[in-house]
Amino acid sequence: MIMWQEIAKIGKKLVKRDLVESQFGNISMRKGEKLLITKSGSALDEINKDSVVELDIEKPSYLDNIASSETIVHRTIYKNTSALAIIHAHPAFAVIESMLVDAKTIIPINIEGKHFLHEIPLVKGAPGTEELADNTAQALMGYKGAVICGHGTFAIGKTLDEAYFVTALVEQSCKLKYYFDMAKR
Repeated sequence: MIMWQEIAKIGKKLVKRDLVESQFGNISMRKGEKLLITKSGSALDEINKDSVVELDIEKPSYLDNIASSETIVHRTIYKNTSALAIIHAHPAFAVIESMLVDAKTIIPINIEGKHFLHEIPLVKGAPGTEELADNTAQALMGYKGAVICGHGTFAIGKTLDEAYFVTALVEQSCKLKYYFDMAKR
């Protein structure tokens, strides 16, 4: 499968599972010293070959102007981790939990979350900034997924399917924790 087609497949799954609204979030894949990333404003459930742009990992170019506003975060993650695929989503329960939890991590209560994620780091930084890029890359050196406070998630993997699995599991873990905490009140 061609890389943009893999991105398109995952984009449709993200929207179908309500892990993003169509035009929010972004997806990238590493290709040697390049990355293929969705363009700014791309509807993730309607991706075609013109919806992605190829960029250098090491240096920005004029093409950054049409790439996702989170390109700096993707680049920094690729430079500092072994990730070959990255998904930035905006799942509702992960965002809610990031604003409710008064700690540096979210601790899953579900068996799957405990087993695969252990804990989910919370990251601070404004969208599209060096601060967010550095903080997220730092968190993802030791974890597969992180929640950006009030913003969304970043998940990494060797494949987009793995990054999707992490995204979905972070959201499931946050959703179950939210309902469990509400039931205790």
